[in-house]
Amino acid sequence: MKLSVVIIGRNEGERLVRCLDSVREMTPVEGGVEVIYVDSASVDGSPARAAARGARVIPLPDGRPTAARGRNAGWRAASGEFVLFLDGDTILDRDFVRRAFAGFSDPKVAVVWGHRREIRPQDSIYNRVLDLDWIYPPGLVEFCGGDALMRRAALAEVEGYDPELIAGEEPEMCRRIRALGYTILHIDAPMTGHDMAMTSWRQYWKRALRAGHAYREVSERFRGSGLPFWEDEVTRNTRRAAVLLAAAAGSAVLAIALRAWWPLLLGPAFYAMLAVRTAHKCRWKGGSLSTRLLYGLHSHFQQIPILVGQLQYRSDRKAGRNRGLIEYKGAGS
Repeated sequence: MKLSVVIIGRNEGERLVRCLDSVREMTPVEGGVEVIYVDSASVDGSPARAAARGARVIPLPDGRPTAARGRNAGWRAASGEFVLFLDGDTILDRDFVRRAFAGFSDPKVAVVWGHRREIRPQDSIYNRVLDLDWIYPPGLVEFCGGDALMRRAALAEVEGYDPELIAGEEPEMCRRIRALGYTILHIDAPMTGHDMAMTSWRQYWKRALRAGHAYREVSERFRGSGLPFWEDEVTRNTRRAAVLLAAAAGSAVLAIALRAWWPLLLGPAFYAMLAVRTAHKCRWKGGSLSTRLLYGLHSHFQQIPILVGQLQYRSDRKAGRNRGLIEYKGAGS
């Protein structure tokens, strides 16, 4: 079974080199491996770096350099029966493919993916907290992330990723794959290490903003089709953000009405209570108590920028605008 590895990247620099080296060091698979690197208008020499390490380089044609367009260009040029998609800022676990192939013994399984974790959680509070975002329980799931091993035949049946999406392209495609009777399998095995390189509040906000854009856009793709997807997430986000904003506003109004400072503590106290509850519920994810408490704060606060992302998408649609990429990461060092 020949394997095609498709790596997408844009100005990943040495992160891309590290990714390519990890593919070269993976446990050998029967049938051989081809490596394809799809470059999205990098200006840091990434194509030359990839070619020097034996990868076939495909420059993405002019247009919005979305991940969906890059992955489509890669798998369509691939010759393997299976396609492993990787982002250029990841490191492949050397045994993942060998373990993942076992999942394809069931012909209904179209996608197998494992655990992605941050390789440098100690570098920032953002890396540390968002590392827990990657942890999902194993088993049959509704969607996968950007790193995943797929049957090429299933990709061809659904004609790949939607090239117009700037985010959320994997869940959207997985929804169409499952509509054909296939399943998505998440295995309890390490898959990739990820280098989020998030060090600022601005990056954190933009990442959540992009998630909101994806929720709204993908949910509207399936609205009225009999195949609803992410509509509950959109509604839940709107309600949770509204409650948080109302709690903050209510505390301020009460403080003004009573001419006292103590009501200003009610909003933060309510927020802290929610964070503690979430930290308790997510203890299965592991991590220290302090990390889980921070994760609880993140889980709730992110609802606000996610809602902003949803509103921006609706505003763009009414105005007939196509938003460009929402990128939170800078060029690789």
